[in-house]
Amino acid sequence: MADEAPLKRKFAGAMGGAKKAQKLGGGSGGGGGGKMTFAQKMMAKMGYVEGQGLGKEGEGMVNPIEVKQRPQGAGVGTVKEKTTQYKEEQKRKAQREGKEVEEDSSEEERRTRRERRKRTQVGGAAGGGSGASTPGGGRRPKTKYRTVADVQAAAPGLHVPPQMLSSIVDATSGERKTLTSAAGLMTPAGLPSDSEAEKIAKRERMELEAFIEAWHGVQEQKVYVEEHEGQHQVEIDQEMEDLEKLQAITEAIEDLRLAPGSRAVDGEDIVEQSPWTALINKLEMIQNSHKHDIERYGLVEAAVGAITPIFKERLADWEPLEKPDKLTQDLERIRLILGLDLHDQLATKNGHALLDQAYGKSRRQKATSAYETLIYTVWLPKLRTTVTNWRVLDHIPMTAVVQAWRPLLPSFIYAHLMDQLIVPKLSAAFQQWDPKKRNHHHKQTTLKHAQPHTWLFPWLPYLPPYHLDPKAPSSLLVGFKRRLRQILDAWDIAFGLLPGLDQWRDLLRPELDHLLVRHLLPRLALHLTTKFEIDPSDQDLTPLENVLKWQSLFKTDVLARLLIAEFFPKWLSTLHLWLTTEDANLEEIGQWFSWWKEQLPPSLTNHSDIIKEWNKGTQMINAALDLMDQGQPLTQLAPPAAGPAKPISKQMAKKLDTPAPAALIEPAADFRDIVEAWCAEEDLTMVPLREAHPRTGLPLLRITASATGKGGVIVYLQGDVVWAQRKGDRTVFEPIGLEERLVARAEGK
Repeated sequence: MADEAPLKRKFAGAMGGAKKAQKLGGGSGGGGGGKMTFAQKMMAKMGYVEGQGLGKEGEGMVNPIEVKQRPQGAGVGTVKEKTTQYKEEQKRKAQREGKEVEEDSSEEERRTRRERRKRTQVGGAAGGGSGASTPGGGRRPKTKYRTVADVQAAAPGLHVPPQMLSSIVDATSGERKTLTSAAGLMTPAGLPSDSEAEKIAKRERMELEAFIEAWHGVQEQKVYVEEHEGQHQVEIDQEMEDLEKLQAITEAIEDLRLAPGSRAVDGEDIVEQSPWTALINKLEMIQNSHKHDIERYGLVEAAVGAITPIFKERLADWEPLEKPDKLTQDLERIRLILGLDLHDQLATKNGHALLDQAYGKSRRQKATSAYETLIYTVWLPKLRTTVTNWRVLDHIPMTAVVQAWRPLLPSFIYAHLMDQLIVPKLSAAFQQWDPKKRNHHHKQTTLKHAQPHTWLFPWLPYLPPYHLDPKAPSSLLVGFKRRLRQILDAWDIAFGLLPGLDQWRDLLRPELDHLLVRHLLPRLALHLTTKFEIDPSDQDLTPLENVLKWQSLFKTDVLARLLIAEFFPKWLSTLHLWLTTEDANLEEIGQWFSWWKEQLPPSLTNHSDIIKEWNKGTQMINAALDLMDQGQPLTQLAPPAAGPAKPISKQMAKKLDTPAPAALIEPAADFRDIVEAWCAEEDLTMVPLREAHPRTGLPLLRITASATGKGGVIVYLQGDVVWAQRKGDRTVFEPIGLEERLVARAEGK
């Protein structure tokens, strides 16, 4: 086919070869009698006729493709690259299809010519019919015009001056007229293209269009100016309102300069007001009138500056314990202008080191506010002096002070008050606590004999949460636990219950159970071992009763195991001894057996482990009866297993100055384990330093109360002795016991 590119190239080559052969041979292959070349033969076989185009209908190329080479270094578009052969082929194709032939080879020239033709049509004379035909047979597009009325309708408010219409020609009729007004304009019919009037009309139309464009630009500027005028007016009104407000605030602040003996009108009476009351009233009025502008205009600094002199004067003679709520009601009235509520809202911005340290946070410290500075420099020193001279037992007035002033105190000042003043005072009171029975001639209760819960529990609502955590290193309860351990280790069970100990269960649970098991239970076991004996002839129940007094503080399982370890071995041994005597009376033994069951509380008697021990006694009696029935002597009755189920430590026996039975002494433990156990009881930490003592070569250890493992005292263990580093001379180590002095060294005291 002629449209196939490979075939075209093949035919073009053949045609070129045929042309060349014709020129060399001096004639055509068909009529000259010359010899046809191989290419001409091939073309003739394929139906080609010289002078016609390729293809079945001759619609293909007539002449071979010519190649036009650009000058070296020239870019695309520098020269006209269409060859003569290409132009002729395009003409043949356009004539065959009935289209206009484009003579120019440049697309830019064709575009320029089309634009020129379009302008000629717009500016030419108007005509009602179709335009002149193009060389290709096309129709010229119809020219459209706009009347002045259309122009005015497109631009509302536009006034066309008469000068614009002086040279516009009315061509709607056969007679040409010059326009003097815009009324009655219609679409013109047309003028000769070379008319001078047409040129004048073109110029006037262009001026009118430029005038319309300028008009639209002015209208847009007008809208812009009107919008910004409204915005600027709103801003001016706002500025004027702010200025009036600022003037009112300035006058109110100036009015805070009060003279002594101010007066206020109450109905028809004139009431004398103190400077403080008058100042508070005026600050309250400013606060109510400008509550939303306090931070914007810095009213906090102005208010604090106004009350500072009188505030210092009023606190100079203040006795906090006698009048705890002095000035608090007045300060509550103006708390907003003092910045208290604002401080609560911006707490994340104004972090304070003391509060952050208390809660384990780290925020960047910033400058304190004016009110915070006033409280810290004027109010806090007054409370520091009061707390120093305050008796802990007299807790009611001091808690009243804290309750009254707590809403008015910044958080970091309240934390300082509790952590640095109140809590150290309470911790020192724990160390003075000694619950031993006092002599009757002491009529007044002292801190030494007062029960701690009576003066500590009223402080629980005011203490920060970390002081109520028994496991926190800095907790107030840690000091109480340490003192309680010391008291339990030295407590005489014969004194009965420790007064007020049951009041701490809700606060210390399960820490209280741990303390009782570790420190009190061994004392009870040793008391039964050394003080209690089974004597059917003259039974003394006092030691057992002393132990059972503590029943409410222990779980039933714990006391059951205690009796199994310390009571029943003695009871079964006495029963066996009684059964193996010659004059044993089984009826009396049965009554004695039943009497003992009644001596224990029902909760213990009915316990499953206790029932097993009673069954052992019943089995022993039945075994004795069987021996009697068999006629065998009762001396053959098997004895019970002797010894407690849980041994008592030798160290606990030494504390009571009573030697423990040999069978009850537990095996010796490593001394380091003993020291570690003691440190755990005292809430201390023993950390190896991976260093050795230069003289003995023994490993060095650090005993400290810090959770970070720093501080404290450096020691080493030699035999059963703790050698501690001397203060002021780190090369000297001296022996020290597991006592309070070592605890103080570990705490850095």
